[in-house]
Amino acid sequence: MSLDIVQGKGLFLIGDPHIASTPPGQRLGDFALDVLNKLEACFKQAAALDMVPLILGDLFHWPRDNGNSLLVDMIRVFRPYKPFVLVGNHDKYQARFTPDVSMAVLDAAGVIRLISDDGPAFELETPQGLVLVGGSPDGTKIPKGYDRKDGRYTKVVWVTHHNISFPDCKKLQHTIKEKSGIDWIINGHIHGPRESIIEGMTTWANPGNISRLIFSQFGLERKPQAGIWTPDGEDLDLWEIPHRDFYEVFPDQEFPLELEDAEAAESKFLQGLERLAWKRTHEGAGLKQFLEENIDPHEPESKLIWELYTEVTDGNGAGNE
Repeated sequence: MSLDIVQGKGLFLIGDPHIASTPPGQRLGDFALDVLNKLEACFKQAAALDMVPLILGDLFHWPRDNGNSLLVDMIRVFRPYKPFVLVGNHDKYQARFTPDVSMAVLDAAGVIRLISDDGPAFELETPQGLVLVGGSPDGTKIPKGYDRKDGRYTKVVWVTHHNISFPDCKKLQHTIKEKSGIDWIINGHIHGPRESIIEGMTTWANPGNISRLIFSQFGLERKPQAGIWTPDGEDLDLWEIPHRDFYEVFPDQEFPLELEDAEAAESKFLQGLERLAWKRTHEGAGLKQFLEENIDPHEPESKLIWELYTEVTDGNGAGNE
């Protein structure tokens, strides 16, 4: 298999932008423009450092239904840089990457280099030697190792979009252990930055995402940042992305129950609430039925969910059946 060869001093890693025409959660103002500005700042910084930009999955928040104007703006911003983009769970519709998702439009426009299959993705020619960059998009396996007997590569880096067993993560799916022949595994999907962990020859890293999605203390305290990988670096360098103050993009009010960005972004139930919060239509009637069928009244969060439902629908649907 012949791989594309690109030149650069390293990788500029951009975690889970979650750009969307319809803002998620309680975001205020022009969410799409805020994220697009962050992406453009990352691309410019990558170019200034002679790095190759790579998005670690979940470029989009909604896989479809993003406005044409957003896609046109993205094509304009992406075209000069043509970043590599790993497919995340939010980039797929019903767990599949299909031609009708927003990411496919960017791919067809030729402004991204898509990593939609697992395996070696491209070769990075650096001053220190040739690096293999492989990928495991959402829903694919992380390899057990990589055979480097031919000595072609000075480093092997694998980018992933998975639930990795970093400390303090609730979903511990993939154990952190040495992967023979792989020097680095760099993960998206988990929005909160994690300390890198070394097991044998393999360093596991998770730089976190660049967008604040959830109104929470967690969102207030952390800063949007990108990761920088170089062949001779012992850990990722982090670059704080220019961004607006937290209370410019979120309401000034009490924080609700804590929920980390990634957990909330994964939840199909919360996605439905997000859409409803912005539409405020009689779709609330259908949601009411869903809540009645799925919520356990004995769970402590049930009261909060019902209060949120009533608030965002202004009671619509509560007495219409």
